[in-house]
This record gives sequence, C-alpha cells and structure tokens, in this order.
Amino acid sequence: MDILNRFECYVEENKLFSKADKILVAVSGGRDSMLLLWLLHHCNYSIEVAHCNFQLRGEESDGDEALVREFSAKNSVPIHVKRFDTQGYSESTKVSIQMAARELRYTWFEELRQQENCTVIAVAQHMNDSVETVLFNLSRGTGLQGLQGILPKRDYSKVVRPLLFLQSREITAFVQEQNIPFRDDSSNFSNKYARNKIRLDIIPELEKLNPEFIFIMNENIQRMRDSQEVLSSSMVRLRNEMLLPRGHDSWSISKGNLSNLSLNELYFFFEPYGFKKNVLQDLLDNLYKESGKKFEAESYQLITDREEVVLSHILEDYEEILIHSEDKKFVWVNYEFSAELSENISVLKEKNIAKIDFGKLVFPLVIRSWQEGDVFQPLGMQGKKKLSDYFIQKKINILEKRRVPILVNGDGRIIWVVNHHLDERFKIRDNTQKVLKLVCNLQTI
Repeated sequence: MDILNRFECYVEENKLFSKADKILVAVSGGRDSMLLLWLLHHCNYSIEVAHCNFQLRGEESDGDEALVREFSAKNSVPIHVKRFDTQGYSESTKVSIQMAARELRYTWFEELRQQENCTVIAVAQHMNDSVETVLFNLSRGTGLQGLQGILPKRDYSKVVRPLLFLQSREITAFVQEQNIPFRDDSSNFSNKYARNKIRLDIIPELEKLNPEFIFIMNENIQRMRDSQEVLSSSMVRLRNEMLLPRGHDSWSISKGNLSNLSLNELYFFFEPYGFKKNVLQDLLDNLYKESGKKFEAESYQLITDREEVVLSHILEDYEEILIHSEDKKFVWVNYEFSAELSENISVLKEKNIAKIDFGKLVFPLVIRSWQEGDVFQPLGMQGKKKLSDYFIQKKINILEKRRVPILVNGDGRIIWVVNHHLDERFKIRDNTQKVLKLVCNLQTI
C-alpha cells in the first residue's frame, strides 16, 4: 500500500477529519510539513496554509516563507503568513525561545482556525517525534502517561497529527521520489537542544542495536496506551463506586474502602489529583489515628475525618468580612446575605433566615469561618457548646465545617451558625423593640 493510501487509512481510522472539513495546515517549509501539505492537496482535502516566520534565522527564515508561498500559489492553496518577534516575546515572558515559538504559533493557529472556519489544525509530527518524546520523558522521569508518545488527537483539542504512521526515513525517501520541495532548518542539526541530542546521537546508537528500533518502540508505545486505557477505565469505575460527592468540589471515601486498596492501587486511584506515593503511604500509616490530619498535593488535599477521608481542593483561607449597621447586602465566599430592620417579632422556622434582637448587637459584626475553640449557646439550651462538638453531632464533616459562615457579634460572641442554628442570647423576646432579619442564600452561577 503506498503512502497516499496509508495516509487516508490513518486519517479515517483515527477519525481526524473528513472531506467535508476545512483543514488549517501548519507548514514550516521543512520536509515533514511540506509532505503533509502535498498529501492533503493530492487527496483533495479543503485546506488553507498557516506559516509562521519567527525571524530567528535571518535569510533562512525568509527563504522558508518564500518556499511555502511559492508552493501555495502554484497549487492555488490559500495561505496565511505571520511574522513574530519571538526573541522579544521570549524576553518579556521569561520563557525559552522554543517555548516562546510554541506559544506564539499555537495561539495564532487557533485564532486563524476560528477566523477561517476551519475544523482542525493539522501538524506534521511523525513516528520518530513520538519515540523521541518518550525517550525525552524517560530521561526526566515519568509515569505511564509519559510513555504514550504523541497522540493523533487529544480530547477537546483541535490539533491533529496525520503523519504519526510514518517514520522519518520513509518521509525522506518519499519526498525525494516525488520531488516535493522543502528546506532544512539548520537548528535541527544543532546539539544545543535536548531533543536534538536524542535525535542525532542517541537514536542512531540504538538503531545500531536494532535497525527497526523506531518501529519496535512505536509498537511498545501502542501497548503502553492500551495498558493505560484499561487502567484508566478500571480506576474511573472504582472512583465512581467509592468517591461520594460532598458539596462544592469535595468528595469522601470511607476508611474501610481506602484500607482495602494497596499503595499502588491508591496511587492510580488518586493520580488525577496529583498525590505522590510517599504522601499516600503517610495517609495509610495515619488512617486510623487522629482526625483532621491533612495530606496535600499541589492543588488537592486529603483530610482524615472520623469514619472517612475527605478529598477536596486545597482550602482557601476565607477572609472575614465586616458588617455595618447600614449594610443591606453582602457576600461571603459563595453566600449572599440580605439584611433588613423591622419591628415584627414573629419567629420564622426557615434555616436560612435569622431574626435577631437588634438591641443586643455590637457593630461591626463579622462573618468568618469556624475557628478552633469556638463556643456558642444553641437556641433553646441553657449551657454553651463547643462548635466542633455541634458539627460532629450534626454530621458536618471536617471540610464542610470550614465553609459554614459564622456570624459573630462585635464583642466576640457567636450570633448565628448560618443556615444551622441561632444563639440563644440573640433571639427575639417579647421586649425586643427592633429586629434584624438576615436571609442567606447560595450564589447561583
């Protein structure tokens, strides 16, 4: 089967695009992207060309642009060219030249795709690029995800890679056979970059051991993808069974279920949340010790509670807000409050409404989250109660209690555990002359 047929089969098998789609083709002028452009044109796809001139190689960069313009004009293919101050962008954003060029081109490609109503952006990475990526990841340390190479397409991405079925040597041979014009980028032959060292030094040595090294590695990569797919599916099912939603961005898992998982199973179970193995080992070692112990990843945390472990985003430090007597509306975290004064002393039973004896208040009031040592006198009780004990009694877990608004008087006494319980000392009585009515609702998006 020749390369044209293999190309169309690969596109169809991986559902990259169809003849009904308009394709934006990223073309640098090198042999890989010129072959991609040639294949798409010869297979009669609807295409437009996007060429970036990064102005990093002087006349070489201008020569690349001229070649792509000439080929596009000769074959009546619409072309878009943009020149970038890559060096300036690199310096202003403090990223490497390579990263600067990547950010600039992909941002522009997506803008252009939308502007020209293209379905996808086609780029010319091939099998060797995928193998180089795996070797590069291995050199830095990686998990299964880093051994999957370059995918033909990713979920929610408009970038597709239709040449991953081809080895570099096949591309070179076909380009020469078909007299497809191209230009070599001199920077590809420099050992300055880590990827170039892998391409120029390491892979040739490995090919001495096995001339089919690239093909064999590609087969290994596919097996890694298959293994990852099976593992991911199993873990998704397990998470659906074990992780129970607990309000906004938080879940819980019973300690019993957790203790039935091995450390390796636990690692893959929590992999999407970024927990390292040593942190999870620490969790297992402390699972049945004191409640409230935290185990943190970069963005998530696990907190041990009485019979479960709570998973959540790293808790924000919720800032307290001050409430003055004239304030009518205010917001704390995702709670909206409204306030009004009246002389109506009738009692309401709605949990999100508090009617408070205005004469007992010392302004400014404060709304904050729970603090260690908080006590209040629940409505209807004679004595005081620790707020932490109240939360345990109400089965409010260690994470949720941080998100409960606490209304505090100017003298430090708790007035209202919002949406839960009023303090006895601030209830309205027969001799109450003025009532502060507070209504609390969750913000809707």
